Amino acid sequence: MKKEFEKRRRSLAKLIGKNGIAVIPTSNTRARSRDTDYPYRPDSDFYYFTGFSEPDAVMILAPGREDGAFVVCLRSKNPLTEIWDGHMEGLNGIKKNHGADQSFKIADLETILASLFMGRQKVLFTLGQDDVLDKILMKSFNAVRAGQRRGGVVPSEIQALEPLIHEMRLIKSKHEISLMKRAAKISVDAHKRVFKNCKPGVFEYQIEADIIHEFGKNGTVPAYTSIVASGVNACTLHYISNREKMKAGQLLLTDAGCEHEMYAADITRTIPVSGVYSKEQKEIYELVLRIQKTAIDSVRPGQTFEGLQSEAIKGLTQGLKKLGLLKGRIDQLIKSEAYKDFYMHGIGHWLGMDVHDVGSYMDEKGNSRRFQSGMVLTIEPGIYISKKNKNVSAEYRGIGIRIEDDVLVTKSGCDVLTKSLPKEIDQIESIMARN
Repeated sequence: MKKEFEKRRRSLAKLIGKNGIAVIPTSNTRARSRDTDYPYRPDSDFYYFTGFSEPDAVMILAPGREDGAFVVCLRSKNPLTEIWDGHMEGLNGIKKNHGADQSFKIADLETILASLFMGRQKVLFTLGQDDVLDKILMKSFNAVRAGQRRGGVVPSEIQALEPLIHEMRLIKSKHEISLMKRAAKISVDAHKRVFKNCKPGVFEYQIEADIIHEFGKNGTVPAYTSIVASGVNACTLHYISNREKMKAGQLLLTDAGCEHEMYAADITRTIPVSGVYSKEQKEIYELVLRIQKTAIDSVRPGQTFEGLQSEAIKGLTQGLKKLGLLKGRIDQLIKSEAYKDFYMHGIGHWLGMDVHDVGSYMDEKGNSRRFQSGMVLTIEPGIYISKKNKNVSAEYRGIGIRIEDDVLVTKSGCDVLTKSLPKEIDQIESIMARN
C-alpha cells in the first residue's frame, strides 16, 4: 500500500508542476460533548496521499525540491499524550513508516510554509475549509511576497487544489476496488442480518444494532448513519432517528453501508416486516426494481448520470400512470415534473472514500460527464408516496421503496459489487419465510 501512496504523490506532482506547491491538511478532532470527541477520521484527500491517520498534520508537496518533495508537519511524540491516546508516529515515524522526505513540528507550520513557498509561482490550496489554517497560510504567502524586492521567484496566486485531487480519486485503482469489494461484502452480510431479524414488534434501533454489530465484528465502522425506516418513515429520505416499533403489514427500508479501510459501501433494500408484500407494495416494488435493473444494465463507459436519470424518470412515470397514480400524457407529466411527488432525487452518485464521493458530474463543456472504466457509483431509484397524498388511493399512501446497489464501471460494461444481496420479491419472501 505504501507504493500506492507514492504513486499518487508522483501523479499529483506531475499535475502541479515544478513551479507549484500543494498544501493538504487533514481533518481536526471534533468535540461530541464536553471532554468527549467523536471517533477521529482523517480527511479523505490527505489520507489518499499519505495513509496517515493522526490529527494536527499538514502535507506539503513541492515537486523537484532538492531535499525531497514530500514534507509533513505534524505533532511531535509526547509520552503523556501517548499514555492517554495511544501511539504517535512523531517526526521520525512519519518518515520511516509513511515515506515523508522531511518532517517538521506542526507548531512551525507558518515558518516552514514561508520557506517552501520561495521559488514557487503558485500555491495550490483550497481556502475556506479551516479558518485557522487559512490565516497561517495567508500570513506565509504574504510574508514571502512582501520580501520579493530582495529578489527571487515568489508565488503570485493561490489556486484551488480540490479539482485536481478529486479527478484523481474518481478513477479507482485495483487496490481501491479490492477494498470496496470487501466493504460491499461486509455490508451485504449486514443486510442479510436485517432480513433474518426483521419482524413485527422489533424496534428500528434493534435492526440498526444488528447492522453495527456485523460491521464491528469485521473491523469496520458505519460509513454513514444507517437509515432504518419502517412504514411511513421510509418516505422521509434521510430518516435516521430509528426509534419506531415495526408493525405487521409495514415495509422496512434499510439504507446502510460500512467503511472498510477508508472506503465505503452504500446499499438499500426494502423488505416486508411480515414477510410478504401486499398487493400494492408488490406493485410499487416491482416498478422500482424494473427501473433499477434497467439502469444497471445501461451502465458502461460512455453512459452518463443524465442518461440514466432521464430513462428512470420516463420508466417511473409510465409505471405510475399504469398504476393510476399519475394521470395524463407521459410527455406532459415529465415536462411538468409530476413524478417529483413520488421520485425526488437522482438515480445515483459517485462512491469511494466518501459515501457521496468526490468528482465532478459535469465535463469541461458543462455536459453530464461520461462514465469511464474504474468509476464506482450507486444506482438507487425509489418511489415515496406521502401519507398526505390525497390524489392516490389510500392503499398506496405511506409506501416508501428504494433499491440501491454499488456498481463498478468496467471496460465493457459493469460489475455489481453488491449483487450477492437478494432483491427479487420471491427471493426476499422465501428468506423471510424461514425466519
